[in-house]
Amino acid sequence: MCANVSEGAQDCLLDTGPLVALIDHGESAHLACVAAITGRRGRLITTDAVITEALYLLADSSVAVRACLGMILDGTLAVELMSLSRWGRVQTLMAKYADLPMDYADATLVVLAEDLGLTQILTLDRRDFSVYRVRGNRAFRILP
Repeated sequence: MCANVSEGAQDCLLDTGPLVALIDHGESAHLACVAAITGRRGRLITTDAVITEALYLLADSSVAVRACLGMILDGTLAVELMSLSRWGRVQTLMAKYADLPMDYADATLVVLAEDLGLTQILTLDRRDFSVYRVRGNRAFRILP
């Protein structure tokens, strides 16, 4: 769940892999991702970069594309856009983690985590998100 029971509702960041898995029942992580959001409290929040990646991966199915866009339109998923100040931080992070390397979508999620004070993320990319740190050297809490 993307909820902190002791403190009430807690928002959760959403990466591309789980977004695709939530929509595509054939994805191996589908059930784990559904379980991770079932009964959750708080918003699922992502970036326009994640939406772009997901729509590219789902492009072979117009039904899946509509489902992805529908999650935004019905309020299931909140999408944050990158501002000029956020772009500067993206550039800094991509340089810092160039050895991984950090991709643009991941960088936008880390920036969003910093701006919103979040560390909880639904991602299938445990390798990279276990390395990334939010300002103050805070580690991500990775779900599922």
